[in-house]
Amino acid sequence: MTRYLGTAIRMTILTAVLLGLIYPLAITGMAQVLLPGAANGSLVMVNDKVIGSTLIAQGFTAAKYFHPRPSAAGDGYDAMASSASNLGPTSRILVDRVQADVRRQIARDPGLRFGAVPVDMVTTSGSGLDPHITVANARAQAPRVAAARGTSVGAVLRLVAENTAGRTLGFLGEPRVNVLKLNLALDTAQPRGGK
Repeated sequence: MTRYLGTAIRMTILTAVLLGLIYPLAITGMAQVLLPGAANGSLVMVNDKVIGSTLIAQGFTAAKYFHPRPSAAGDGYDAMASSASNLGPTSRILVDRVQADVRRQIARDPGLRFGAVPVDMVTTSGSGLDPHITVANARAQAPRVAAARGTSVGAVLRLVAENTAGRTLGFLGEPRVNVLKLNLALDTAQPRGGK
């Protein structure tokens, strides 16, 4: 019995050191060498200051910026409270919220009408932190952004096209626009303050 206990303790220590220390350090080291940006959170720096991550949405609300999907993650886009609302398609609470969001979007974005509001404009993602919107969502917001910035819709749509990422590996998912990157491109093309 003691012999088996000693073997079990040694194997536990060996496994803990190997899988709890050596393996994570090796993987972290490889990630730092091969993909340092992604390994460090895909942080976006402006003037040597971290302003966000390309992996987590931010609550842009000003008319001159593109807005992300709604969030169910805590009080806004809180990465510490990442979650979905868990409301299903038959939930009256969800239906009422989406209808209210549709009315709000129609009031906010010129040219939108019932039945033509992109679905990701009024529904949350599974994590509540999705940093991307669909191309249709970005195009629907373009007139508002152009009007707020005093520029043409065509100029804003060109920035949308330049900041559209294709399908992953050419066939997975849909084309998408990272809201933070697009808003930074807007500020670079036509600097304005505020969030």
